Amino acid sequence: MSQLVTDRTAPAVGVIDSARGPGRPRDEDLDDRILEAALGIVDADEPLTVSTLVAASGVSRAAIYRRWPSLTDLVLAALDHGRTIPPEVPDEGDFRREFMDHFLRGYTESTEAYPDRRFRARIRILIADPEMQRRYWRERVVPRRAPLYRAFERAIARGELRSELEIWPAMDLLIGVLYYQIIVRGERPNDPEALARIEAAVDIVWRGLLAKPGGADGSSPEFGA
Repeated sequence: MSQLVTDRTAPAVGVIDSARGPGRPRDEDLDDRILEAALGIVDADEPLTVSTLVAASGVSRAAIYRRWPSLTDLVLAALDHGRTIPPEVPDEGDFRREFMDHFLRGYTESTEAYPDRRFRARIRILIADPEMQRRYWRERVVPRRAPLYRAFERAIARGELRSELEIWPAMDLLIGVLYYQIIVRGERPNDPEALARIEAAVDIVWRGLLAKPGGADGSSPEFGA
């Protein structure tokens, strides 16, 4: 099992971007080298510590701490290395179809650049450290959910979904269907049987999201509320 050693006694040196003077631009190639080395350790199911990272990357301990204030910060960056915020969900008037396209396309694209072994290692690492898990949610997941959140707002505004709908619980419920297939059932969501279960579950949930004829004004909560 992959083990994460967060090295909580390590000095928390300030992020170098705010402290570096002119003439010393951040070396993005070195950043990538460190992050790729960290991911290599994670993929190999080895303990991730500053010492193992120094050995794997050939970069000094001081250079690592100049870039990230703690190993936890580095791990959060490494686990998301190469991932991006998804594009906006198309607004074509059929949010259920748009949601499924966004949902499944996002999974397919993420697995192409983010191996299943790494995904499972990320889950193990984060579950072992609830504080890190909460930070990963706030700093990494919430920004990736923003396009989908805005799509929910548009669907509410045009009267497709209930005006009083709470978006975050709805997203948790729908996206949780995918994670259940992976984490509990051990299946890939794009396998035919898993996909059929996902479609059926989304249909069940969707009926509770839809606006009723003659509903309220279509207002929606502010993103992040």
